[in-house]
Amino acid sequence: MGSERSDDMAAETAAMALKVLVAGGFGVGKTTLVGAVSEIRPLRTEELLSEVGHSVDDTEGVDRKTTTTVAMDFGRITIRSGLSLYLFGTPGQDRFWFLWDELSQGALGAVVLADTRRLEDCFPAVDYFEHRRIPFVVAVNCFANARTYGAHDVSRALDLDRGTPVVLCDARDRDSGKEVLIRLVEYAWRVHTARLLDSVG
Repeated sequence: MGSERSDDMAAETAAMALKVLVAGGFGVGKTTLVGAVSEIRPLRTEELLSEVGHSVDDTEGVDRKTTTTVAMDFGRITIRSGLSLYLFGTPGQDRFWFLWDELSQGALGAVVLADTRRLEDCFPAVDYFEHRRIPFVVAVNCFANARTYGAHDVSRALDLDRGTPVVLCDARDRDSGKEVLIRLVEYAWRVHTARLLDSVG
């Protein structure tokens, strides 16, 4: 019995859990992405949009949206044996940005979701992660009624640092979301490894 328990503890220790943020503008699909990929029932902190909120939240292009995240979304996905990601979806409106500093503590990296109909809405998230040197990828959520742009066009429009990945995705699709997360882990690993080598070189 004691042997089995120590084996279980060793397995848990060997497993790696990494923290990832999912950020972006209001109504871009953050809650949808976390819910689509999570292997556990996701925690959501959504509230109905109120009349007061309509005066401060720009709902152009997302006029069918009826709820908004007021704290965070949380989910978990296993990428491969021994590697799990804990996903923290950030609220999109600027009045909730004070939560970002807490959520970003200890994060491996971030996914910045973008909607090409409202590309300017993801500028604050891009600036936030660039200034804090947190690796991120931009995931363009391809809405059915939005004009399609290539990754290079989006990268130029957002004036991203060279090498920052831009991927096209469907936030509703588990496989598509998982590919975005894999790209983030690979990119963040390269960035952190390069920084470590620079610090000892």
